[in-house]
Amino acid sequence: MAAARPTPLRVLVSGASGFIGAELCRQLEADGHTVLRLVRRAPTGPNEFRWSPSEKTVDAAAIESADAVINLAGATTGRIPWTRAYKREILYSRVNGTTTLAEAIRASSNPPTIFLNGSAVGYFGDQPGVALDESGAKGEGFLSDVVQAWEKAAHLAPPTTRVVTFRTGLVVGRGGAFTPLALLTRVGLGARIGTGRQNWPWISLHDEAAAIRHLLTSSLTGVVNLAGPTPATSVQVTRALATALRRWHLLVVPTFALRLLGDAGEDLLLTSEKVVPAKLLADGFVFRDATIEKAVAAEFSDAARV
Repeated sequence: MAAARPTPLRVLVSGASGFIGAELCRQLEADGHTVLRLVRRAPTGPNEFRWSPSEKTVDAAAIESADAVINLAGATTGRIPWTRAYKREILYSRVNGTTTLAEAIRASSNPPTIFLNGSAVGYFGDQPGVALDESGAKGEGFLSDVVQAWEKAAHLAPPTTRVVTFRTGLVVGRGGAFTPLALLTRVGLGARIGTGRQNWPWISLHDEAAAIRHLLTSSLTGVVNLAGPTPATSVQVTRALATALRRWHLLVVPTFALRLLGDAGEDLLLTSEKVVPAKLLADGFVFRDATIEKAVAAEFSDAARV
């Protein structure tokens, strides 16, 4: 017997054209939901609405017409180096965007009942060997502090709105952090990153979007980890990519060289976080891609490139 289709919702999405947003919108529309998009330019259709996170403004009609809001906006952390000015942008793009939406929901006479807000596993910082479910302790470092402020802003939404802050790890797909990894691997420069023993929380692009869809119709609240069910070390990630692309994996990027990148090297590449998606699993979510090898092969193997 086929599963029942979810009740169609009007879902307002920020970051809809991005790496994760485009796949999420595709899956939402396949489910029969109506996707409304927040844009920073003049709208070109009835399902687009103007907003400006830097000015903390959003078209009130966008909020009034939505059953749910999903916020994926924020400056990429993949732009290196993190200068002092760019670190401010990483922080403020997340906090201002989230505050703008949360306050607009609170001010609405007909507020959406669901607010799903992006977050990151960087909250946990470097905690090697520790299984980190949603109750895991906050770590140290720039990204950990950013995530704390980011999640706090989401809870400015009114108590009548169910708020979820989903902490995402490394998303396996043709975009995001995998863009430079895949490029280097394709030209024969696949490499172990530092010792290779640090845990990199990962999730396939398909499962990232599917998990957000699950949260849309779930009763879960608060922090939810979005990471694959089988932990992987960084060397398992880079080796799986080399295998899928049929390339060498012989080089090593030494730890000292990565530390020359400052906070970006530490927080993105050297930090070890063994993140467990405890809430998702307990809530019945089924991952399509349960291992890093399957996730990478699904996106980068010869069959996937056809």
